[in-house]
Amino acid sequence: MMRKIRVLVVEDSMFFRELLVKNLNTDPALEVVASARDPFEARDMIVKYKPDVMTLDIEMPKMNGIEFLRKLMPQYPMPVVMLSSLSDKVFDALNAGAVDFVAKPALTDKKKLEEFISKELPVKIKIASTAKIGNIKKNVVPTLTENLSNDNKELILAIGASTGGTEAIATILKEFGPDIPGTVIVQHMPAGFTEMYAKRLNDQCRVQVKEAKNGDRVLPGQVLIAPGGECQMRLIKANGVYQVEIKPGPKVSGHCPSVDVLFESVAKSAKNRALGIILTGMGGDGAKGLLEMRKAGARTIGQDESTCVVYGMPKVAFDIGAVECQEKLSDIAKKTYAVLNTM
Repeated sequence: MMRKIRVLVVEDSMFFRELLVKNLNTDPALEVVASARDPFEARDMIVKYKPDVMTLDIEMPKMNGIEFLRKLMPQYPMPVVMLSSLSDKVFDALNAGAVDFVAKPALTDKKKLEEFISKELPVKIKIASTAKIGNIKKNVVPTLTENLSNDNKELILAIGASTGGTEAIATILKEFGPDIPGTVIVQHMPAGFTEMYAKRLNDQCRVQVKEAKNGDRVLPGQVLIAPGGECQMRLIKANGVYQVEIKPGPKVSGHCPSVDVLFESVAKSAKNRALGIILTGMGGDGAKGLLEMRKAGARTIGQDESTCVVYGMPKVAFDIGAVECQEKLSDIAKKTYAVLNTM
């Protein structure tokens, strides 16, 4: 039998804390070894029980979860899954070293609460237990001085990511200049958070970043991020102009939005005028779509194992021949410009 994943639950609400402990312990792969009301109790529990994964609420008395993370990670690096209400503070937590987050449902919404407790949180904990904590860090690299030497109006850049992807995408986009081709992105994220994520990136980057809306044109110097929720995003070309089509649809490769759906549409609409990049994430979403892009003549890049938080999606893509070259995260922006300049 495989050893159970040892979990520490940190939650200030006694009712919610006991609810989490009770339900997580029903999962045969998990064992809650301790629970804590605040970061001070959590610190002692970490030393005593040495958990594999910690779930951590952002809003807590005495010290919030983000401040606790910043103090914890240098001394006791460990996989942490944040529990967050609809707030952009979750991105500060990811920047501070958390592996992933789950949207915290209202206790009055029984359907969402059941989904959260029985599926979403256990899955995130299991993924977090496989994460390479040493790769969760800020990648500070000099601003690129490269420029595109060719016309970018007909080129498309497509990026897909999951666990660890919020920081990986930010690392890459911060290096892009306004000459970058129109860019479309799927990052697995709950509804509501993608808009906050896009606004955050827009404030930090030289390119324009926004949550995509149905019918948005795909323009040079602009990044469109697929909205989280129940819609799939596709690239289409109408009257010689690229735009995104966002419509409700079933999950594909386990996700909505799905990287596979986006990449397959890019293969169909942009063919050899596209570059696809697949980043850190669990599972195989995006691998088949990236292969379709490569078959259509597009160029492709995969994040390498040494810098992935979870080397899942890039590995599957590499194994099936979808990845033309693998690069460290810190080198992907530079490689992107180099490839685009040959197209």
